[in-house]
Amino acid sequence: MTQVQFAPEVPDELAEVVVWYEGKRQGLGEDFLDEIGAILPLVGSRPRSFPRLDGVDAKLDIRRALLARFPYALVFLILEEGVRILAVAHAKRRPGYWLGRIRP
Repeated sequence: MTQVQFAPEVPDELAEVVVWYEGKRQGLGEDFLDEIGAILPLVGSRPRSFPRLDGVDAKLDIRRALLARFPYALVFLILEEGVRILAVAHAKRRPGYWLGRIRP
């Protein structure tokens, strides 16, 4: 399994989404976390099975893993040493806001 790291902004971003869903219906935030927990091992074990993102520098291997139940994706960068999750991004809002999180 490939090492999976999170950009520093990701935990806060994830918490914000969970709080928002919990405000909509009790338990929905936990359901969201369950989906994240189900997709993370797949990202770690088979990162190249997810589609590359169009419109970003072709030298960067940036991909996204869409969640099945929620309109969110894990946007991640494949590096030699592993995978860096760049964002827990809404599929339709603020495309590319996470681009500033790409660091060498």
